[in-house]
Amino acid sequence: MLPVRKYNLNCRLVEINIDLERMLLADPVSTCLSSAVHYIVCEAGFEIKSNPGISCIISDSGEVYWRVIIEHVRYEEPDQTLDYVESVRSLGPLCESVHLHLQSLNMKQFEDQLMLWFQWTKCPEIFLKMFDAIKSSHATAVALSLMKLTSCLERALGDVFLLLGKDCPFLLRDLLASQELASVFGQSVMDVLRVFIGSPRGLNLRNILWHGFASPLEIPVKYSSMLLFLTAGLGQLLKNYLLQTQSTVIHRTYVSFSNIQELHVFPDLNHEVLSLAEELVIKSNIALRTMQPFWIAALTAFRQSRYADCVILLLPQLESGLRLLFTKCNNCPNRLMTAESSSLYTTLDEILAKQLNNEETNQLLLVLGEPTIEFLWDFLNHQEGPRVRDRLSHGECNLNDFPRAIGNSILAFSITLLCRFSKTDTAAIQEHQFLKPLICCAECYCSQFHPVAQLKKQVLKCTKSISSWSDLPLVPEEQVQEITESAKDTGDVPCICVAADIFSQLQPYLPPNIKLTGEPVNNPLTEKLLAELCRKHICLLFCPRRELEITAVLRRISTQCYHISCQIISTCEARYKQWIDKSLRSRQRHNYLRMRRSIRFLSPVLQLILILIILELINIHTINEKNAPEYQQYLKFLKVILQYTENLVTYTSLEKNKWDETMELTQKALLKIRTFLGKHLALVQLAEQRT
Repeated sequence: MLPVRKYNLNCRLVEINIDLERMLLADPVSTCLSSAVHYIVCEAGFEIKSNPGISCIISDSGEVYWRVIIEHVRYEEPDQTLDYVESVRSLGPLCESVHLHLQSLNMKQFEDQLMLWFQWTKCPEIFLKMFDAIKSSHATAVALSLMKLTSCLERALGDVFLLLGKDCPFLLRDLLASQELASVFGQSVMDVLRVFIGSPRGLNLRNILWHGFASPLEIPVKYSSMLLFLTAGLGQLLKNYLLQTQSTVIHRTYVSFSNIQELHVFPDLNHEVLSLAEELVIKSNIALRTMQPFWIAALTAFRQSRYADCVILLLPQLESGLRLLFTKCNNCPNRLMTAESSSLYTTLDEILAKQLNNEETNQLLLVLGEPTIEFLWDFLNHQEGPRVRDRLSHGECNLNDFPRAIGNSILAFSITLLCRFSKTDTAAIQEHQFLKPLICCAECYCSQFHPVAQLKKQVLKCTKSISSWSDLPLVPEEQVQEITESAKDTGDVPCICVAADIFSQLQPYLPPNIKLTGEPVNNPLTEKLLAELCRKHICLLFCPRRELEITAVLRRISTQCYHISCQIISTCEARYKQWIDKSLRSRQRHNYLRMRRSIRFLSPVLQLILILIILELINIHTINEKNAPEYQQYLKFLKVILQYTENLVTYTSLEKNKWDETMELTQKALLKIRTFLGKHLALVQLAEQRT
């Protein structure tokens, strides 16, 4: 029998699907462009009927005549701001001439005339493929090439910006409006680019494609030809500038995707699944009829191992489909369209926001559920995640070396959404033998890149490192007696007593099957405990500022603990080797023995801190119940532990080797932890009191 929550969600999905189907049947969406945006993109550039000769725009040798292009840019009186609509009207015939010229060239002619001038972008092969697409006039291929061109162009312009500036603007519109680029290319040239890709008042070709507003047939191919042409012209202007200033553009290195294994969250897609996906595109309520060619092209790209192309095509369609659901769930059908220049578009940031502009709850989140939202945030938003759309749309990653794992995950996830919002029997589709494993993965997804999830991984990594201390090389047999005698004189006993008290204070909050004692914690037992605690579910969506701040401090503590462990392992191995080689002086031998004696107790102390970190993390939401003074008191307590671990990093370093001081430091820290827990101020204690 289904749990009530899942049953209610399934009922809601059925209702949404029925409503979507009725809406689309009654009033099929023919365009997602508002009337004003549709006019400037699809009509304005075709109103002036003239045929300027190509010879007035480009020379036989391939030199772009910028003066002629600039003359067609229009400005408003009296402030001389750009008149975007009139500029598009005036530039329309030039775009047509350029397009016809490019279509008349074969590949060799194109390479001879213009290829040299694409080298400045660091990805000239993209422009060759774009020329191919323009020649074929295949709508989805042209749109894909245009998206890749804007991405590559933005990255290249950012590299040029850094000739004069320091921090490159993140947004393309800010980059094009910068004084740095105007100094290199000229303000008039930058105005030309802003007409095409730099402002919501212009053609805004980059944004309406990347955000899933434009269908393949809505982008006139002549604008793609013109941007290809303008990019070559920019290369010519840049060459002149570099010769005059004796400078060189340094291209930033591409960002590489790390933790690839963590990004491979779905089974590998096979031919059968991809064939089913093609059927689902036709049957799904979230794949608008006008957008279906993009979906099919994405599936084709995946089959051909063009994973970057697949994801570039998919991401705007995911956004478009989610926008459609957003407008239905929140009863705001007008937000399906592009906004006018005076207001913001409804993009993924708003679609996945907790609340609407009127502060009402975003109903879409309730329909999609936590796993779906966590996947989207993981792959698109979290700073430590792959941030796939940002890196693709801003040209930060190498398109020729895009990981299959990411393409597989995003396509598989998209297929599960197509299933959930299908026009046919959704339950029957989800039980299909090839689709069921994907559905199961999607329903069970847990965040990998939220700060809380990252902290869990840090703790487990640190625990594993500390557990390896037991495998460190032992002191030579003849020194066992010396260690035993030295241990009698240590101050370990007070530390052990305090630690025993802390263990007993924490015991009520631990699983009943695990008992902690005052003795040094057994490593396998601690590993089991921490693994069990880390499996506990924590709601990660829309964490308040307090929770994120506390999580950040806990992560810093965990990081220091791991650093301490790595240092001790490294130092112990190095000193043991020196001992065996008889290269240690007498004082160093005694220091090594003190270290071996000290780490016997440091191991459970660090594990104790990790246990406390996880217990506090599990109850992180209760931090919001503390008033301002209580919150500051709690934060101060965590920073005491942080200071202790930071000092421990210094004392246990190979250079310092202050092992007696380490024990004194540990005694003081344990006393403070025991006192704080004795006042029942920890989050785990607050949660228990509330229960």
